[in-house]
Amino acid sequence: MKLVSSSNGFKSLSRQMGFEFLFNSTKTQTSQSEISPDILYNRISSINDSKVSIVPILDEWIQEGNTINKNQFQSLIKQLKVSNRFQHALQMSQWMTDKRHIILSQSDNVVRLELIAKVQGIEQAEEYFNNIPKQSRHVDMYRILFKTYAQNKSVEKAEILRREMSDMGFDKLSFAYNVMLDLYAKAGQYEKMEDIVDEMSEKSVRPDRFTYDIQLNAYAATSRISEMEKILQSMEADPNVGSNTYSYAIAAKGYIKAGLIDKSLEMLKKSEEVISGGSKGKRNLAYEFLLRFYASIGRKEDLYRIWNMCNSSEKDHSSMIVSLLKLDDIAGAEKILEEWESNGTSHGFRVYNIMISAYCENNLFEKTEMFIRKGMEKGWKPFATSWEVLANCYVRANQMPKAVEAMKAAFLACQQEWKPNRDSLAACLLYLEQVGDVVKTEEFVRLLGTPCHMSTEDCVSLLDCYYNSEAEAGKLNERNGDGLGDDEETDELVKEAI
Repeated sequence: MKLVSSSNGFKSLSRQMGFEFLFNSTKTQTSQSEISPDILYNRISSINDSKVSIVPILDEWIQEGNTINKNQFQSLIKQLKVSNRFQHALQMSQWMTDKRHIILSQSDNVVRLELIAKVQGIEQAEEYFNNIPKQSRHVDMYRILFKTYAQNKSVEKAEILRREMSDMGFDKLSFAYNVMLDLYAKAGQYEKMEDIVDEMSEKSVRPDRFTYDIQLNAYAATSRISEMEKILQSMEADPNVGSNTYSYAIAAKGYIKAGLIDKSLEMLKKSEEVISGGSKGKRNLAYEFLLRFYASIGRKEDLYRIWNMCNSSEKDHSSMIVSLLKLDDIAGAEKILEEWESNGTSHGFRVYNIMISAYCENNLFEKTEMFIRKGMEKGWKPFATSWEVLANCYVRANQMPKAVEAMKAAFLACQQEWKPNRDSLAACLLYLEQVGDVVKTEEFVRLLGTPCHMSTEDCVSLLDCYYNSEAEAGKLNERNGDGLGDDEETDELVKEAI
């Protein structure tokens, strides 16, 4: 969506409303000498819209007399994948073969299939997979297709693929069984889950941590406590798996869901006991889990105990701040923020945004504006959501002039495909209609980037035009919670497993 605004009028109006700091960022432009030597990647990175093709950039690169070899292609595709720019990564992979006539290796085919599955979907992924001769199919290609079936809950297709894997001699790999376990668990087909476990035993396929965690999560989510406890006992008795933080975390969630708080605390204590044996990255995740869990059951003393257990490099200040805010401890969250700032760490507005939301929920508008101004003085750019949260709160407080200015700032800061809360946007449009200022109204409507024209009668039509449908608006208005969804942690574990 292309945004158009009258910047001079916006600045003037912002000064009147006390929003001068919108335009006083100290951010400086990068000099030519500071540009990365990887000129091609920089050119590609300048295209933020995934719908805009990078093929013209690649064509231009060659027309300028530059060269690019296969290793460089592979490196660029990997960089794009890491940045979650899968559409552009796929375009580069296809351009590599279509325009440069580079033959794909087996590993290149694996990458191509993964990108097709992410960008184009299950049918195109199947077509590409089927066009690869069986003898040339790497086991990772089966892994990717399995993962795609799991994401689409295509049980029958996954069963057929597993039989083919068995014919190819891949029936000793645990990941295929884990995918089926996960699919059956999500479908509530617990008898088939047991069949999979029995088959693994018959074929001497060792269960791994994910095998146990999938079963644990299925039984925990449905409060089948006795089955969950049996799996937990089997896991603890298995010398190849043993105790691990995440499995105990899953069990703790199961007990919480069943209202068995004391047993949940037992699991959390066990989880703490095995943290020290993991890598730094795993310890960090484990501490984050524990912080969120203790906050979810209102255990502030344990929250601080875990925080004090972490050394300075393991402390995730944003998780601690979120946990304290969940317990309505704004003062405690502010102290953690001060510690974060004193360490000189910088994540831009990510941490500030957490506090901005908390201040707005408590109608602490001055602190919210102070935080936005403070961040901009550091050279950080506020997120569109930073301004949107402020606009939402001004709407609730019926401070509509400031709500309009904050909403304008959100539009100016927004990136591709972001859209604000529909109710707040409607309130701003209705306010502009009521005050009858044509200039302000037209300026605001231009920010929406829609072909509609504002008038007394068509405010609702304008919103429908902007959001396209009520269903889309509903999706856009959903907001993430505190990260403690029933399946979030285990879904991440399953992703690693398959």
